[in-house]
Amino acid sequence: MFKNSPVISTSPEIMGGTPVFANTRVPVQTLFDYLKAGESIDDFLDGFPTVTREQVIELLEEVGKQLVTIVA
Repeated sequence: MFKNSPVISTSPEIMGGTPVFANTRVPVQTLFDYLKAGESIDDFLDGFPTVTREQVIELLEEVGKQLVTIVA
């Protein structure tokens, strides 16, 4: 999907290879955990200022496209 893209990075040296937002150490899963708990994107961004709104929006748009492709 996004492996080592402008949005997501994976490297064994960073968080043991866990997918993180590019140029950060913030796991992508953390965003989904926030959303699942009913928190907003703004709450997530407040807690993780190294992640940009653009990264979050691009990730969510791509995930949406992937889901549409799978379902179609």
